[in-house]
Amino acid sequence: MNRSPTTRRSALRALAAMPALALLTAGLPALAAAPLRAVFQATEADPKKWQMVFNNLRNARAELPDAVLELVVFGPAIEMLRTQSDMAPRLREAIAAGVRVQACRNSMQGFGVAEADLVPGTTIVPSGVAHVIRRQAEGYAYVRP
Repeated sequence: MNRSPTTRRSALRALAAMPALALLTAGLPALAAAPLRAVFQATEADPKKWQMVFNNLRNARAELPDAVLELVVFGPAIEMLRTQSDMAPRLREAIAAGVRVQACRNSMQGFGVAEADLVPGTTIVPSGVAHVIRRQAEGYAYVRP
């Protein structure tokens, strides 16, 4: 059976493209298996806003149990991370449920909040704003209740 030069060239091009296609699709199962990630931002010390934050975190955890959830706190909201805050019990619950609570060191300094004042399990990032920006660049969904 004789094939035309065009048919042979098309077959050779398809054959040459196979390794590239294999490389492109090789990472797809890994991407599909990667957990969902979201960064929540809290900047206000308003208890009503905080109730919304906690409700959003709880709902996200219920619907997406394997998701990585972070709460980044800066500005006046930093006061809500104190162990004697009205929000402390809900913060402990969130941390126990696997939410990563991040306090902005810049805000802590600005509002006179010491590391010892924070609800246990809270971690500190140098800048809350920069942390949110990095997380968005890393593909985290951004939530601002």
